[in-house]
Amino acid sequence: MMDERRTPILTAEAAIEMWHASRLSVTKTYEMSPEIIKANNSVIGTLGNFSASIGKAKSKKTFNVSAIVAAALMNGSVLRYTASLPDDKRRVLYVDTEQSPYHCQKVIRRILRMCGLPEDKDHENLEFLALRKYSPEERIEITRQAIYNLPDVGLVIIDGIRDFVYDINSPSESTKIITLLMQWTDERQIHIHAILHQNKGDENARGHIGTELNNKAETVLLIEKDSQNHDISCVKSVHIRAMDFEPFAFRINSDALPELMDGYVIGNREGGKSKRQKFDPYSDISEQHHRIALETAFSKQPTYGYNELTEALKEAYALVGIRLSNNKASDLISMLKCKRMIVQDSSRKYSYNPDFVY
Repeated sequence: MMDERRTPILTAEAAIEMWHASRLSVTKTYEMSPEIIKANNSVIGTLGNFSASIGKAKSKKTFNVSAIVAAALMNGSVLRYTASLPDDKRRVLYVDTEQSPYHCQKVIRRILRMCGLPEDKDHENLEFLALRKYSPEERIEITRQAIYNLPDVGLVIIDGIRDFVYDINSPSESTKIITLLMQWTDERQIHIHAILHQNKGDENARGHIGTELNNKAETVLLIEKDSQNHDISCVKSVHIRAMDFEPFAFRINSDALPELMDGYVIGNREGGKSKRQKFDPYSDISEQHHRIALETAFSKQPTYGYNELTEALKEAYALVGIRLSNNKASDLISMLKCKRMIVQDSSRKYSYNPDFVY
């Protein structure tokens, strides 16, 4: 199992060297990270950063990322994605941790068909690794060596980031993996796109690693089946640093390729009435309102049991204009725990974490 012991403390000399190397100055010029992937003309991926896709099982996450890879290989447009990789960053590394070699090969052929390329010849700019049979440590090290030794890598796909850890809810394992993503992208000036399942019971990415992805990723895309037609998948942003993009939809056509649904109205009922959206405490309530309400609730007492917390939150959120039913309060508490805005101790009491990252 992955060693979760604390990393050895730096020597004073090493820490001083890193301190000096990390200094920023307003008198220097820092270049903006090159934008390499867009969705509907909104930037979702830059060199030196990482992004993620989340979605429930069978939502067509791999089909969606295949479109991103095809756009990158063509340096063109597929579905609503447009890629523009620099000449010295044209290679794509695709790491799959879940599927057999047979099914991975089907993904390769799908990508090549989307590019209009023959399926019986490997593409020089696509390196595809099937790592299902390896342990998490081995997957990490294989991926590291590929990233640092393959020339001209610009985009890395990790289809199954969950399989880089033993325990999806381990804070130390999750922090280690996210730190590696930040290190690899910065040192190699690449973009990494990771794929992770959602929780079955809510809209959050799975486990502590999902929380860390949400906190640190440049963009998080949500791929979900349309509520009225499960043959259609919808793509929207859950989190994006750049300007948000208009959601779009695709289906799988008779050639087993994702096909854009131009003009499709996402989530509409028959008869033209819009479907009422499920309450989402992350997107429906601003960070400022969360912080005000939580500070108000926990100013009265430092810890609460679950039932006490429910009533305290209903009262505090009402002060910022958010009316919560018991069901909505339950959804809210789940989100607050997932984002570590509140934490639960060994006695099952909840306390406020004012240092949360939204």
